[in-house]
Amino acid sequence: MQSNNPVFRRSEEFNSANTYGNQTYAGGGAPTAGYGLPTTPDSRVGAPMTIDSVVQKTAISLAIVIVVAAATWLVTPDLTDSEASLGPLYSALLIGSLGAFALSMVNSFKRVVSPALVLLFAAFEGVALGAFSKVIDSVYGGQDNLVVQAVIGTFAAFAGTLAAYKIFDIKVGSKFRMFVIAAVFGMIGLSLMELVLSMFSSQLGLFGFGGLGMLTAIAGLVLGVFMLILDFDFVEQGIRNQIPEQESWRAAFAITVSLVWIYTNLLRLLAIFNSD
Repeated sequence: MQSNNPVFRRSEEFNSANTYGNQTYAGGGAPTAGYGLPTTPDSRVGAPMTIDSVVQKTAISLAIVIVVAAATWLVTPDLTDSEASLGPLYSALLIGSLGAFALSMVNSFKRVVSPALVLLFAAFEGVALGAFSKVIDSVYGGQDNLVVQAVIGTFAAFAGTLAAYKIFDIKVGSKFRMFVIAAVFGMIGLSLMELVLSMFSSQLGLFGFGGLGMLTAIAGLVLGVFMLILDFDFVEQGIRNQIPEQESWRAAFAITVSLVWIYTNLLRLLAIFNSD
């Protein structure tokens, strides 16, 4: 079955077999095995992707996000310091967000995965998250340490979703994929619209900290969990198809995007609850 996820759709290996165990054919008539059929790794592409390689690449990507976020937090001025210039903090937030968004689009639609671009995305994402987290902590955190709560909640969501996926043997259908991807692009479209409106001092508050902001944060949180389910499904499919080990970077990128999505929406939701 061909993927509707733009991250995996660009990978021919992820789409080389259907979900019914039928034989499908790659370019030049070379056969590739479907689900449930024995297959031998292509000697031209080296070792196949494994769960260990996905875990390792994802750990590297997340480590860069965390380290860069921590560094950004440390080098930018505090909002509570009345004498400090807040320009560097907001510049880091803007540059990190734009850089991460641009690289996420490149990585999503790039046919051949680039480890360097995945790591560069992680670095820009770290800059954005470090600045965003510092702003939220300064304005809404108080003594509650919302950032730590959001980090713990994010990894709890990851563990819970993975456990549910395996225990309940969740099957991902084409309609579910289409719904999730459409919702993701819809959310991205709304955020871009809010950005444009903000330039004219006219916002709807969809991603603010009021009632509408709470609704979009909850929707975003649920959507992030759905994105993780898609990630787990495609990783499982890729391992079963014995795709090249380099594709672990594509899986790591997708999982990193999903976790960052969950974290930002969870942090927003905690900030909204803490502001009451």
